[in-house]
Amino acid sequence: MNDKILTLAVFDFDGTIIRKDSLLEFIRFTRGNWRFYSSFLLFSPLLIGMKMKLIPNWKVKQLLFTCLFRGLSIEVFDNWGNDFIAIIDKMLYHKALDALRRHRENGDKIIIISASVENWIKPWAVRNGVDMILATKIEIDKTGALTGRFLTKNCYGQEKVNRLLEMFPNKDLYYLVAYGDSCGDKELIELADEGFYNKFK
Repeated sequence: MNDKILTLAVFDFDGTIIRKDSLLEFIRFTRGNWRFYSSFLLFSPLLIGMKMKLIPNWKVKQLLFTCLFRGLSIEVFDNWGNDFIAIIDKMLYHKALDALRRHRENGDKIIIISASVENWIKPWAVRNGVDMILATKIEIDKTGALTGRFLTKNCYGQEKVNRLLEMFPNKDLYYLVAYGDSCGDKELIELADEGFYNKFK
């Protein structure tokens, strides 16, 4: 029985709330199919290396992100993030959205923890009553343009736990419910009082 004052409901995003990888879908949405496929052809050796665990996941993601978005105005990028809400809505697991609503009705604090970029998750999350987003932050230069670099570590595996405990360090004060879909959520689910894999599929 949960007798703690606060309940944290923590959701992974890609594969848990939505069916697809939001990075890939954001690239397709903003850059079009031709740029999408040509970029992946260009990066195919690195992607193979990543799959073989020869190259870190975060490094390949950052190189791809740099190639496609470096120099872009943050205003344009954020506007794309707002427009991306409609695409996210088409990829939802509706059971996940129902779970978000139940937690909100219960007065729980809802958190999304994701390795994807905060700017295209946040507009959808705010609209749907999410209290906090712990995701990848991007670097902006003095002119307001994207540098292509990430400001935070890849929020995957133990880093998900680290980011959560940085914000909520005293685990004894809250009851943690966590939802995920992959090995990247393993440590977070093990930390949780209630942990669920693939709950919404």
